[in-house]
Amino acid sequence: MLTVYYDGKCGLCRREIEYYKNIAPADSFVWLDIANDPTSLAALRISQADALRRLHARDASGVMHVGAAAFVAIWQRLAYWRYLALLMKLPLVLPLASIIYNRFADHRFARLSHCQLAVTAGENKP
Repeated sequence: MLTVYYDGKCGLCRREIEYYKNIAPADSFVWLDIANDPTSLAALRISQADALRRLHARDASGVMHVGAAAFVAIWQRLAYWRYLALLMKLPLVLPLASIIYNRFADHRFARLSHCQLAVTAGENKP
């Protein structure tokens, strides 16, 4: 079982996760929209802003996969996408993909108002 923490207010993110939900085997994933309900993050000690900035996925052994590694964790469990996950594990591919993903994720995060609100809300916590 893989628990995926995703931004349900981001149109691109939401569409991609909906696609994965439609092709995923039954009982393989738990999908948690942390933009609309961040309560699951408290036990993980992850701020909502951090979770909105990068995709997070926690596997059954409790290992947290973040960013491009989270996509690999998802793809490993999906038919046909497994091949992309194998490709991503080749030397230098995941580090390069992580750099590209992080730049895109930072750009997306800076442009979405609900992400900026999460940053502000985190700053105002005691």
